[in-house]
Amino acid sequence: MPELPEVETVRQGLNQVTLNQTIVGGEVLLQRTLAYPFSVDEFLQGLTGVAIASWHRRGKYLLAELVKLDAQRTSGGWLGVHLRMTGQLLWVSPQDPLQKHTRIRLFFAENRELRFVDQRTFGKIWWAPPGQEVSSIITGLNNLGPEPFTSEFSVEYLQEQFKKRQRPIKSALLDQSLVAGVGNIYADESLFLSGISPTTPCSALTRPQLERLHHHIIQVLKTSIEVGGTTIRNFLNVQGVNGNYGGTAWVYNRTGEPCRVCGTPIERLKLAGRSAHFCPKCQY
Repeated sequence: MPELPEVETVRQGLNQVTLNQTIVGGEVLLQRTLAYPFSVDEFLQGLTGVAIASWHRRGKYLLAELVKLDAQRTSGGWLGVHLRMTGQLLWVSPQDPLQKHTRIRLFFAENRELRFVDQRTFGKIWWAPPGQEVSSIITGLNNLGPEPFTSEFSVEYLQEQFKKRQRPIKSALLDQSLVAGVGNIYADESLFLSGISPTTPCSALTRPQLERLHHHIIQVLKTSIEVGGTTIRNFLNVQGVNGNYGGTAWVYNRTGEPCRVCGTPIERLKLAGRSAHFCPKCQY
């Protein structure tokens, strides 16, 4: 599933190519991809004639601020996208062959097209009309914790959140209400760099451990953004290019391979139905 670095990579790419170009139409090939409105006609009518002023990211959500290209730059509402497990946003020519799992197409005036491609069909798209609070339409935004790169995400915040929680730290890091955007890949990587076992109860973490964890969550996310995210199976940026972080991962998806620090084989276990990759010698 795309996590914060992958979604941020897509956001940056979209801001480079899609801004201030009028949407002239579209096509919905799989109606259940629409989370709001459910009507295909209402969705396409809402987007036709507006342009994207800027793309934002909140957690794993992409949010496009829409405007009409008049003198007042009147609001056109918001376009929201959640890639979920296999979603891709690709900036292509309308003449390019249609990808097999294309779900939604948006046509732009400059003979370009934004395609939402999603093999597993879990991804969702919203149009929030002008005058409505975007979080009233995309209600998942109301449940997100602080962004890792903000001052709200601090060692003190982690200490307060974890002091009474008994669940394993790996499971806690996947909780989007605690920290927005971190998922399986970067939780594993951050815990390895911090020297913390994924099974450690949150309440057992010491202040020095929390300081290391806070530092490495931010560090590993920034490192992955710099190399365009991680491609394990499906992730592509808007130009259709793979991310490069996966080839240098410390532990994620490296079960049985030697630890890059001590040579001990990387192990994998299941916690609350999710995989955790770790070095049994470096993490304790």
